Amino acid sequence: MLTTPDNDEFDPKAFLAKVGAGKTILEFRKNQHVFEQGDVADTVFYIQRGRVKLTVLSEQGKEAVVAILEPGQFFGEGCMNGHRLRISTTTAMEECVITAITKSAMVAAIHDQPKFSELFMAYLLTRNSRIEEDLIDQLFNSSERRLARLLLLLANFGKEGSPQPINPNISQATLAEMIGTTRSRVSHFMNKFRKLGLISYNGHIEVHSSLLSAVLHEKPLLKERD
Repeated sequence: MLTTPDNDEFDPKAFLAKVGAGKTILEFRKNQHVFEQGDVADTVFYIQRGRVKLTVLSEQGKEAVVAILEPGQFFGEGCMNGHRLRISTTTAMEECVITAITKSAMVAAIHDQPKFSELFMAYLLTRNSRIEEDLIDQLFNSSERRLARLLLLLANFGKEGSPQPINPNISQATLAEMIGTTRSRVSHFMNKFRKLGLISYNGHIEVHSSLLSAVLHEKPLLKERD
């Protein structure tokens, strides 16, 4: 059982940042796999630093990027729901520091520490909402609007603090895989966005609030559809 001198003082993020029973702090190099599709699933991971890419490989050998995760997010939580094998591959997009937590340690923390349970539940609810939004996006929006929404998400629009530049490690090919189109289409849309003043390049991608306004007001971005 996990115990602290005073549960009111329990800090779930500090708990995740330290080595302890069932917890290991791991470092990954850029392009190093955290786990691969088909590996045994018995551990949950929490990102302290860096970004992680989730990809899925189909039986036909086609790979798709399904998510890019940032510090403060969990992944590999499928083992908590009975998944015995990993259904995706996770790869460090840059140097990462990640906490690995055994399934038994996760169960104990959720059971014994209400603040940790709240943190994990908030993550699951946010992730579930994002999956639903992504599905609606794929079904009803054009590829340029899907790209615009993805850029806004990657720049952290709508979150606390100022929007952030998009990591240059996220390539146009990765963006194309995430929105279900080709790299050439993404290149075309990105050039158009830049010419319209919706984004700018300065060693990284800076997303302007005008892009958010265009999406919220459903203005035609490029007047092209797939």
